[in-house]
Amino acid sequence: MGRGAFPLLPLLLSLAAAATTAAALAPKQQSPPALSSPSATAGGSGVSSNSVLVALLDSRYTELSELVEKALLLQPLEAAVGRGTNVTILAPRNEALEQDLDPEFRRFLLEPRNLRSLQSLLLFHVLPARLHAASLLLSPRSHPRHHPTLAGEPLELAAVSRAVTRPDAVVRADGVIHGVDRLLVPRSVQDAFNRRRSLASISAALPTGAPEVDPRTHRLLRKPSPGPAPPALPVWDAMAPGPAIAPAPAPGPGSGTHRFDGHGQVKDFIQTLLLYGGYNELADILVNLTSLATEMGRLVSEGYVLTVLAPNDEAMARLTTDQLSEPGSPEDILYYHVIPEYQTEESMYNAVRRFGKVRYDTLRLPHKVVAREADGSVKFGAGEGSAYLFDPDIYTDGRISVQGIDAVLFPPAEDGQKRPAAAPARKAPAVIGATAKPKLRRGQYS
Repeated sequence: MGRGAFPLLPLLLSLAAAATTAAALAPKQQSPPALSSPSATAGGSGVSSNSVLVALLDSRYTELSELVEKALLLQPLEAAVGRGTNVTILAPRNEALEQDLDPEFRRFLLEPRNLRSLQSLLLFHVLPARLHAASLLLSPRSHPRHHPTLAGEPLELAAVSRAVTRPDAVVRADGVIHGVDRLLVPRSVQDAFNRRRSLASISAALPTGAPEVDPRTHRLLRKPSPGPAPPALPVWDAMAPGPAIAPAPAPGPGSGTHRFDGHGQVKDFIQTLLLYGGYNELADILVNLTSLATEMGRLVSEGYVLTVLAPNDEAMARLTTDQLSEPGSPEDILYYHVIPEYQTEESMYNAVRRFGKVRYDTLRLPHKVVAREADGSVKFGAGEGSAYLFDPDIYTDGRISVQGIDAVLFPPAEDGQKRPAAAPARKAPAVIGATAKPKLRRGQYS
């Protein structure tokens, strides 16, 4: 180092001292009032298996539990409880997070850039104290009007007492869970959502952010096209359960506020089966033995269409005990009778008349059901496992179509399995009319 460099040493020392003083006087960034980072509490004791947090993950409030994990709050909450903090959790029912929540507000909460708002919303439901139902349901004169929360914003206890529907739903040594009927939204989150919505409405050009990903399948979603359009995901991906809030119902006909009521339509078609007569066994399996009625309602609500090939009671009575006793057998049988298309008797009959043989996809992927024209009717399958379209258009509402058949269908035998010997070709069932002349039950195509 040359001799001319030594005069710079006092100047460098003075600059370093000034930087240290400025850093000491600068305001420190505040962290959430009751929670600290997981790294800061790594040395604390963990929670026990009898903790209120473990009880929350195993409780009926599954949507709230999944949101807590998605918001990365599980470790901070475990650290807070592990330090000996008693908590009171106000758990909204699943319907409040699935159906009652505004779709636009749901999208706002699930955007990665709004993670802080989601965390504040969830921590607003956690009180750093142990409050039993007797304390919450007391009159406002006998207890403080507001109570602090882990979000840093006070919660009005009078509003909580009106929302509690399941007091003391879960009681543990380190906390208590009360069930509430709605989501409690803090003022900061509501203001952030209003600002975001106002900016989007006054923008000259629509904002184009990051691609939207379906949280259930982790696949990219296509932008919705104007007017009615089929859902972006294949029906088999939509059937797969996922860890996130169910998506908003698909837009229905008319204005943008109309939605498809899939559960109502499934209920209507099952009631139609019972009133029509001869399909009680199928209705019983849909409602009591499986959860397919709920699954079909969710699919229709999301914009999918379905055609049900409904075996009548005589066909269901021919099923053996072995065919229904295996785990998942009722679901596998009925999935093979549901086509993810909207087909009526006329459309299927015209297709088989024109093409001779048509293969329809089923919800039992990858098996397809084969349809062909036979004896003036539509015949499904081949040989012993064939069935005729016997009761056409039992129920048609534009989203769900139900066609009655006279036998239970089974997919072809898997590779390596022996197929049963083919039975003689079956004749289409006939109905004897007033003229004593055999008449196929096919309506206008008889």
